[in-house]
Amino acid sequence: MTSFSAKSPKDVVFVVYPDCVLLDLVGPLQVFTHARETPLGPAPYVTHVTSKAGGVIATNTIVEIDSSPVGAWQTRALHTLVIVGGDGVYAAAQDAAFIDQIKNVARNAQRVCSVCSGAIILAAAGLLDGRRAVTHWEDCTRLAEGYPAVQVEVDPIYIKDGCLWTSAGITAGIDMSLAIIEEDLGPAAALAMARSLVTPMLRSGGQSQFSAELDRQAHDTQGRFVPLHAWIRDHLDKKITVEDMAQVCAMSPRSFSRRYTQTMGTPPAKAVEAIRVDRARDLLSGTDHSIQAIAALCGFGDDERMRRAFLRQINTSPSEFRKQFQLR
Repeated sequence: MTSFSAKSPKDVVFVVYPDCVLLDLVGPLQVFTHARETPLGPAPYVTHVTSKAGGVIATNTIVEIDSSPVGAWQTRALHTLVIVGGDGVYAAAQDAAFIDQIKNVARNAQRVCSVCSGAIILAAAGLLDGRRAVTHWEDCTRLAEGYPAVQVEVDPIYIKDGCLWTSAGITAGIDMSLAIIEEDLGPAAALAMARSLVTPMLRSGGQSQFSAELDRQAHDTQGRFVPLHAWIRDHLDKKITVEDMAQVCAMSPRSFSRRYTQTMGTPPAKAVEAIRVDRARDLLSGTDHSIQAIAALCGFGDDERMRRAFLRQINTSPSEFRKQFQLR
């Protein structure tokens, strides 16, 4: 990988191919194009959209993308290389000439990234061998089976392993791009860009690409337990019993337990634990609170109970989770 000084121009090269996902491109492209180190400062990045041979590239929408040949960058230094995802990724990964181009361009890049299933192309180029990586949850199995040298992780929204960055499904590319802005330009620039995009928060890579709240909504299509889940989140620091939850739902404890389990696919106590773990993950990655304090705030009682809950829910301990995913 090429090294750059802080004052070097930052060329960001995006690579597209037929049937790529439009949002995989335009989300990160928007971030890099409009990021500023100071509100009135000069643009720190110059963006380029490239493809195997250049020309107009069809996306997965009616919008086509004009591009220049990526081969022009095989002998030029660049700051960041970004491979976008899409249904066409598997055909692109089988194109030996295209993969050779990616290998050659990556050698001249300070940073190499993928959005969504773009990780398949990085893996085909051998760039992810021995690295931790993530992709869209629908493609994780194919990535792991097709490229066993890659350490595939299903949960994170993005992973940084040295100079290699990979991100999960579609909009996670925006989260990854904001994290790169933070690394290059500082937290203030990343926050300003997030506000410009009306993004509610800067999510760390430790956030899950699986939304537990969306999963609950998918099970509870009638919204029967939406008020209950809001109540649980507001009372996480308290002991929450089945009787308490039944009272919130104006049901008997027995009827509530049966109805909740049938609707949500999990017993009430397990749901409470999952909501506690979700909140603890946010605090571990986004604050400097001690693990003991977070255990108390989230209603675990003590850090050992929280540790056991983390192992059940996400197969890691709170301390290991924080070590990997705490925001700078």
